[in-house]
Amino acid sequence: MRLPPALLASLALGVSTLLVAAETGGELGWRDAENGATVPKLGATADLSNAPRVGVDRPKPQFMLHERDKRVHGLIPFQQLVDAAPAGSVLKPPPGIYAGPVVVNKPLTIDGGGQVTIDSGDKGTVFELRADDSTLRGLHLTGSGDSHDTDDSCLDVRGHRNHIENLVIDNCLFGIDLKQSNDSVVRGNHIKSKPFDLGVRGDGLRLWYSNRNLIEANEVIDSRDMVAWYSNDNTFRGNLGRRSRYSIHFMFANNNIVEENRFYDNAVGIYFMYMEGGAARNNVISHATGASGMALGFKESSNIDISGNEIIYCAVGVGSDLSPFQPDTSIRFTGNHFAYNGIAVQLTSELGGNILKDNTFEGNLTDVFQGGRGDGDKNTWIGNYFDTYQGFDRNGDGIGDTPHENFAYADQLWMEIPAARFFQNSPAMALLDFLERLAPFSAPELQLRDSAPRFVKPARVRS
Repeated sequence: MRLPPALLASLALGVSTLLVAAETGGELGWRDAENGATVPKLGATADLSNAPRVGVDRPKPQFMLHERDKRVHGLIPFQQLVDAAPAGSVLKPPPGIYAGPVVVNKPLTIDGGGQVTIDSGDKGTVFELRADDSTLRGLHLTGSGDSHDTDDSCLDVRGHRNHIENLVIDNCLFGIDLKQSNDSVVRGNHIKSKPFDLGVRGDGLRLWYSNRNLIEANEVIDSRDMVAWYSNDNTFRGNLGRRSRYSIHFMFANNNIVEENRFYDNAVGIYFMYMEGGAARNNVISHATGASGMALGFKESSNIDISGNEIIYCAVGVGSDLSPFQPDTSIRFTGNHFAYNGIAVQLTSELGGNILKDNTFEGNLTDVFQGGRGDGDKNTWIGNYFDTYQGFDRNGDGIGDTPHENFAYADQLWMEIPAARFFQNSPAMALLDFLERLAPFSAPELQLRDSAPRFVKPARVRS
């Protein structure tokens, strides 16, 4: 057994107090043999919620004026106005175009009134807000560099409790980049990336180790992703995302709320990766198409509420892998509308624990694809409406008299051999499926069983 340094030092000094191993709050600690006092393991009781901010940015390179685009030559540097403004004051610069870059290290309110442009001449980061309790409003930020090494962006936010409102951000690599920035409001901004190929654009809006922020009523167009990594308890409300890759990508980000957003023509709508807690409700996700098209994705995530969403014209409505991941947790789908998707719900590497209640399925090529072959009862289906239901409602209570069961017949071919999906709705597959149903030559796989399916399509009710 390897003795800890503290014990070795005590023995070496002849100290009579002996420490023995003990469990302390789930962490290994030491107990004093003389008086029974417990000494926790170093760091076991550390509270990092108010820890000082640690600098994580790569140093921003400095560019001479001649290295910047000629359009900014001769412009007044906006930094001069910032330097002249007293801390805590309101700066309302005269309308016009100013030269960046800008660094704000003191609390300020800067209101451009929609008539002030700051242009960095296609080099570096345009604006860095490193102060707390500040407001940026009504500015046009443009002309960042294109370096991913230094995260060139139009706006870096590094302070806490800031308000970022009604900015127009374009011709940028990264749009708004929050790192270790808490309790801020990012509202009503219009963000558009540089016209690069999708994979080499920057993120339109990024949160990194940033908690309790409100991201509301922003438009992120032709960007790469909106991401929240290692960022907890944020709210994304009323945003619009178009023609990007991930509308929102969460990773190691817990208890985030996504509500009332509209996401169109993105490769992926909302992706929950290694996430616990949170909800997505009353969002519209449409036309997530292509080889990786997916409205809602789950990867080893747990305890999430999905309610009142409109999921239409997507390659896959829900794609779930090893989710819910934590034991004795669930992912709850309630009151969602899945319409005209390739596959409405795709559950692969299935562990069970998904609860689907009061959802509507209509016009989908396939309502459900159940991985982990042979058991459609791992998840709970109750009270859903299926336009493919083949049954009656003799007593008129709105609930089908018999359960709705979905079996895979010839569909097993493309479910087990992804390349065969190309032929999913071909005449040959349709004929094979008909023959399989008529006289099965293999046991069909149960995909789902809803014991109380709705007979009448319910009205749309927002959660």
